[in-house]
Amino acid sequence: MQPSEFIKLSKQTKDPRKKVRILALAHFFEGKSRYQIAEYLKVSRTSVNKWVKDYLDYGLEGLEDLPRSGRPCKLDGAQLK
Repeated sequence: MQPSEFIKLSKQTKDPRKKVRILALAHFFEGKSRYQIAEYLKVSRTSVNKWVKDYLDYGLEGLEDLPRSGRPCKLDGAQLK
């Protein structure tokens, strides 16, 4: 994908976390360093490294949020049965 396609995709995405990941890829494919991307997006360089690796390994599916551990959201009575 071209950087302009990533920017277009980021505008269509409603999830703010995924939007930042897509913007990081747009900058990466424009030729910016991972350090510059991290500084511009105000995230850690480690995160940028992970997002780029996940995209290169798995494509856009690699940018999806993984299930998180911790307390589950509130369930209604029907879901508890």
